[in-house]
This record gives sequence, structure tokens and C-alpha cells, in this order.
Amino acid sequence: MPKMKPNRSSKKRFKLTGSGKLKRSKAYHSHILTKKSNKRKKRLQGTTVVHEADTPRIKRTLGLA
Repeated sequence: MPKMKPNRSSKKRFKLTGSGKLKRSKAYHSHILTKKSNKRKKRLQGTTVVHEADTPRIKRTLGLA
């Protein structure tokens, strides 16, 4: 049986935290930033945790489960 290969795009988009949760970056912060308010752009910075309903599916694409 061949070994599981991780999905390369998932590998670049998601990181695993120390406690086993998945981190992702927020959307809508890559372009057309002139019409977005500073408050909105500030909120879109940084990372957030993936919803627990999506976690098993993403872990499978990363080859973790």
C-alpha cells in the first residue's frame, strides 16, 4: 500500500498548533485594500483557528489522520 501524500496547497494554507488544532489565515486581505477601512483590515490580519467541523477533512488532506 503506498503512503499517503499530503495535499501541497493545504500544506501551505494550514499549520498545526501545539495542542493539535489547525490555524488558518483570514480571507479578503490580499488585494483591493483601498476601499476597506483600517479597522476591517486590522481585523483581517493574523490567524484564526479552523472550525471543528472542518478539522477532520483538512487533517486528512494534510496526511495527519
